[in-house]
Amino acid sequence: MKRIIIVEDDLILSLLLEKQIQRLGYEVAAKIDNGEEAVEKIRKDNPDLVLMDIKLVGEMDGVEAIHHVRKFSDVPVLYLTGNSDEITKKRAKATKPIAYMVKPVDMTLLMKTIRNVLPT
Repeated sequence: MKRIIIVEDDLILSLLLEKQIQRLGYEVAAKIDNGEEAVEKIRKDNPDLVLMDIKLVGEMDGVEAIHHVRKFSDVPVLYLTGNSDEITKKRAKATKPIAYMVKPVDMTLLMKTIRNVLPT
């Protein structure tokens, strides 16, 4: 079963994402709300996909976390964020994500994107 890590500090959105992902037949390997823990969990668990918010709890944002991850993994990353400014987009693009979706996220499009990346 394909495994996805959700890195999201909004508890309600995190739970909604988890339910939708499980309905598609994927495993949610972890739900995390901060960048530091996300880096370590991705290193340890080697997931098939990471859904990454940019604004997170703690010192490290999602883009910085993925910069750290890129030192040891090329795991596909899909950003889900409320940040649509050009500077943030440029920073995120440098990490080579598969997609950058601005909240509120269209769940149908998100699920199609996940299916394209991780065929069941």
